[in-house]
Amino acid sequence: MMQDVWTQLGPTIAAIMFTWTMYQNYFPHELRGHIRRYTDKLVSYFYPYMHIIFYELETDGWFERSKAYVAIERYLSKNSSTQAKRLKANAVKDGQSLVLTMDDHEEITDEYKGEKVWWISSQKPANKQTISFYREDEKRYFKLKFHKKNRDLITNSYLKYVLDEGKAISVKERQRKLYTNNKGDGGGYRYRGGRMWSGVVFEHPSTFDTLAMDPNKKQEIIDDLETFSKSKDYYAKIGKAWKRGYLLYGPPGTGKSSMIAAMANFLKYDVYDLELTSVKDNTELRKLLIDTTGKSIIVIEDIDCSLDLTGQRETNKKKKEEEDKGKSEEDAVKEKMKKGGEVKEKPSEVTLSGLLNFIDGLWSAIGGERLIVFTTNYVEKLDPALIRRGRMDKHIVLSYCCFESFKVLAHNYLDVVESHVHFPEIRRLLEENNMTPADIAENLMPKSSKENADTCLERLIKALETAKEEAKLKAEEEEKAKAAEKEKEEKDREEKKEVTDTEEAKNADGVTEKDNGVKENGDVNKD
Repeated sequence: MMQDVWTQLGPTIAAIMFTWTMYQNYFPHELRGHIRRYTDKLVSYFYPYMHIIFYELETDGWFERSKAYVAIERYLSKNSSTQAKRLKANAVKDGQSLVLTMDDHEEITDEYKGEKVWWISSQKPANKQTISFYREDEKRYFKLKFHKKNRDLITNSYLKYVLDEGKAISVKERQRKLYTNNKGDGGGYRYRGGRMWSGVVFEHPSTFDTLAMDPNKKQEIIDDLETFSKSKDYYAKIGKAWKRGYLLYGPPGTGKSSMIAAMANFLKYDVYDLELTSVKDNTELRKLLIDTTGKSIIVIEDIDCSLDLTGQRETNKKKKEEEDKGKSEEDAVKEKMKKGGEVKEKPSEVTLSGLLNFIDGLWSAIGGERLIVFTTNYVEKLDPALIRRGRMDKHIVLSYCCFESFKVLAHNYLDVVESHVHFPEIRRLLEENNMTPADIAENLMPKSSKENADTCLERLIKALETAKEEAKLKAEEEEKAKAAEKEKEEKDREEKKEVTDTEEAKNADGVTEKDNGVKENGDVNKD
């Protein structure tokens, strides 16, 4: 019976193959499109599923991967490792981790709000021999299959969910970077590779757990950062750019740089360290802002030292510049050549107005989800317009080490969790002294394998006592200096008074002699 079936099936298959070959070779191409279109319509009446294709390469780009394709690839990676039989491994984070995704011609299922969908990974072979500058000639793509009844659910909700989830996974898995701005043409250097920023892998270990701060103040900052990161819709609602400014100020060694690193690690943001003195002018500053990405922190450290932003908007510099302009550039070059020196580079022309526009001008809204952080040791030197609310929204004081901050450092450096016999003495000394967290940490750090917690805490107590004595001696010297200055002022005042009294006495004697002379002359004339 099977033999009869194969005997009848053979000629049928041969006839189909002959007909298909004749169709491919001799049927007019103009009619094939119409036949295909009507055939698809006929099939659609009976086929209950719909397909959406996502190609890997952008149709209007220059061999660039589609952002949608990449996001879908990241999203499907969580299901690929459990459902697909054949997987592909792609390196991320500069080769430090792998992303597993399904290989070509694999299929996995996904479920969204109780409805099932299918994802198929496939590729379309090249139709002709071409020279490709990309890795492969084939067009790789993902195909999404779903039931017709779920069309609105898929197109209006599911696809947005997939893209958002994929982007979130990409951000989480990406290798975060620390960038610094390259020196522009104005300083004699060209941008490297056409880029305005150079980056390295950001690996700073600082976190809020290791940060020496008062716990309540630390939690306040964490809550503020978390609220900001989830407030995209709120910022759009109130009509503000999705950014926030932080001003960190306090004495040197109080943890301003560590705070920035902790903020970046908490939010998973990149860091752009902006060196203002390397920026040519306001236009270049704006270009640097445009070249940054979202989910980033733009940092200007020691802003009081970067440019003339100390609140003195009208100084005597204009007069000096006008006097210097009197000498021609040629004379200045000759003078430098005679002295054997080199002509200095043109200083930065970034103005306070340009920096203000950088912080909250129209261009500041580009990118979104961005923090701008200023640090300074002397906040009183900064122009009030630079640090007002709306530009620097949150002011954070990082001061000397308190006992609560010390306990964090003791836990980090010595694994002392709750208390220690030396803690009461250290608490008393910290209340009487001003010592930065950096100095405390240096004393707590073991200097050899033989040192333990007791040794390090005793060294800290000695350092605090020494600092107390030094502060006492310094205060006494300042008192003596003030007393000496006051005594000198009184002495100068008395000497000045004596001189004044002497001059007044001389003037009075002169007037008396003059009056006597006039009287004698009058008597002579009378005689």
